[in-house]
Amino acid sequence: MPGLGVRTFAPAVIAVTICGLAGCGGVGPGADDHGEPGSAISYSPMGTTMTIDCGSGRSLSVGGSNNKLTVTGACADVEITGSDNRLTVDKITGRVSTGGVNNTVTYRDGNPTVSDTGGGNTVRRG
Repeated sequence: MPGLGVRTFAPAVIAVTICGLAGCGGVGPGADDHGEPGSAISYSPMGTTMTIDCGSGRSLSVGGSNNKLTVTGACADVEITGSDNRLTVDKITGRVSTGGVNNTVTYRDGNPTVSDTGGGNTVRRG
């Protein structure tokens, strides 16, 4: 029954690939990224340039790669598990967690706690 394993596995691979490219379940180009304060924003596309609004206290999670994001408002927390992302954030009031690799987070205001468990990441005020 070797063919059964391939048929069972293939739809999962296709779904992961499509969601990775299209950002399923997250904020993507043309999507509504506005929400209630305290609600989280999840962003996972690849190779995009976009502005995201954290509003007043939303958290942001970035899982995609090669994105250039301008983040307005005041984010509570910013978490990056993707790679090669460049974020410019107006304000971070809580923490920055970088578990991915080669990400850069530049924030203009705030005094976030930084946790870097990935590699080659840079978090700085600028």
